[in-house]
Amino acid sequence: MQEASIQSSRKLHAKYTPLVFAFYMSAIMAFLMSLIIVAANSGISDHYLNQVLHAYRIAMPAAFFCILVVRPLVMLLVKNTVKN
Repeated sequence: MQEASIQSSRKLHAKYTPLVFAFYMSAIMAFLMSLIIVAANSGISDHYLNQVLHAYRIAMPAAFFCILVVRPLVMLLVKNTVKN
């Protein structure tokens, strides 16, 4: 019982949902896109992982802010596309 209360106290308040969503989405998507784009542009060489990490350092913050900006528009488009 006490373990459940400790775990729930570590969780963020629901009002932070858009920020947490944007963080996780940008972290995952920026990494995947960095893997793909570096491979497409430079090929997979000995320095591939270093190149990916360099690209990721640039892509992740950009993706985070883009998701924060675009998310309301996407939510509106989904609302207008999907039946309730």
